[in-house]
Amino acid sequence: MVTIAGNIEHRLTIQTVEIAPNTTAIRCLDWDRDRFDIEFGLQNGTTYNSYLIRGEQTVLIDTSHQKFRQLYLDTLKGLINLKSIDYIIVSHTEPDHSGLVEDVLRLAPRATVLASKVALQFLEGLVHEPFSKRIVKSGDRINIGKGHEIEFVSAPNLHWPDTIFSYDKKTEVIYTCDAFGMHFCDDRTFDENLEAIETDFRFYYDCLMGPNARSLLNAMKKMNELGNIKIIANGHGPLLYHHLEVLKDCYHNWSQKQAKSETTVGLFYVFGYGFSDHLAHAIGDGLQKAGVGVEVLDLNTADIQEIQELAGRATGLIVGMSPTSASTAQAAISSLLAVAKNKQVVGLFECYGGDDEPIDTLRRKFIDLGIKEAFTAIRIKETPTANTYKLCEDAGHDLGQLLIRERNIKQIKSLDVNMEKALGRLSNGLYIVTAKKGETNGAMIASWVVQASLQPLGFTIAIAKDRGIDSLLQLGDRFVLNVLEESNYQDLKKHFLKRLLPGTDRFTGVRTQIAKNGSPILTDALAYIECEVVKTMECSDHWILYCVVEDGKVSNPDGLTAVRHRKVGNYY
Repeated sequence: MVTIAGNIEHRLTIQTVEIAPNTTAIRCLDWDRDRFDIEFGLQNGTTYNSYLIRGEQTVLIDTSHQKFRQLYLDTLKGLINLKSIDYIIVSHTEPDHSGLVEDVLRLAPRATVLASKVALQFLEGLVHEPFSKRIVKSGDRINIGKGHEIEFVSAPNLHWPDTIFSYDKKTEVIYTCDAFGMHFCDDRTFDENLEAIETDFRFYYDCLMGPNARSLLNAMKKMNELGNIKIIANGHGPLLYHHLEVLKDCYHNWSQKQAKSETTVGLFYVFGYGFSDHLAHAIGDGLQKAGVGVEVLDLNTADIQEIQELAGRATGLIVGMSPTSASTAQAAISSLLAVAKNKQVVGLFECYGGDDEPIDTLRRKFIDLGIKEAFTAIRIKETPTANTYKLCEDAGHDLGQLLIRERNIKQIKSLDVNMEKALGRLSNGLYIVTAKKGETNGAMIASWVVQASLQPLGFTIAIAKDRGIDSLLQLGDRFVLNVLEESNYQDLKKHFLKRLLPGTDRFTGVRTQIAKNGSPILTDALAYIECEVVKTMECSDHWILYCVVEDGKVSNPDGLTAVRHRKVGNYY
């Protein structure tokens, strides 16, 4: 193993290690990265993994992020003569994997790029010189000698529409790019410590893979047909070897559960235009938090039959438009409209359109079909910010809650009456959680709060998985727990129970102060406690957060905590 020190200030380092015969992993360790895709907070940095296979010919699988340009190229030159590279496999074209393809091609001019059709179309716009290229799809193979025969697997929508996997039959290593990855930066090349990585592994799945559970199950079925797999060489985090079967089973079980969701939303947009991918995934994240399945299709590349099949069975539709998609995806849009039903709901978002195009024309067509809007159309005219992505997440969450309302009512009515009344006799205090991360803030009413330790002072709080605020309450995040007063809580409770339009500032009209940790303190609360999330536990439809107290104050020493008494225990 070789670790090359890089930019110490930002802690960028590179690790190279032989993971199999003639096979080298080049792992770019980004120790301090704290956000990914704008809307996902990271606790443990991330890595960008690239791979080199040397038979009689040489193959490079993926490159790295542009921030590693000089470090990566120097490392690669130390391993091989770049002019000897015969193939560059581009698993998918998101910049953290393909950001240095143009640089490598400049130094390896005879290399042929192998990628999906969609990926090559995108690369042609990124690489400013002609280059040798070949489209590959499921079942295609290349033989590079010394027993290394590489077979390709099409894996669209994981998590972009252009993804392919590559399997080396000699080493039984499969290269999966984003799938089976995690944002976890560590010197250990492999998944030695399952306990250390499992939270990040699940969080990564929920954010990036879960919205395409059906596509993932299809890809895993193709993987199983390849033969034995010893190592999953992913694009982020430790490679899977020690606990490969356990983590594969996790992906399969999570995806089966997601795919069986009786409520599914079809998310249609044009991949690779501006920030449409990030906006679409933020909306998808909101839908997932509401317990709704999401399936994603690219309007420019999906077959008409695929579009109509998904649009026909989906309970809701999300459509993203742009000036480009308005002209290039007309057939796809027409096919979608042909099968849309008035029992469905629709949400629309637009990147960089004008005042009346292209979203308004499409909106009128849906309304003429009797299809209701789930949220006000989202129009993005400028570079998105964290608040933009929060707006999109809230919109997806609102649509999801609208769709599952009837399902939830059925579940509530299914419980035994006496049992639900008995459970309802468990009483709790009333609190409001307030948090801020970057430019994004949030709040929620909470009642399932209890002190859990004395040294250090700590408490637990239960947060429903469908709460939009959960992205602000990850491991290491800080927030304020505001304790409501028995004689003075109705106005605050009423305010924070109100449903607001996506993107609305939750704190408008409420008196606040700023805590030491940057979160809002409600001035009219009885007391506040500043704290940090230090442990999380998944508990069915809730997360249990264990939080350590950092500061706090009581505004009225004689005041009593407001208490909530419920008649039944099967809903709030």
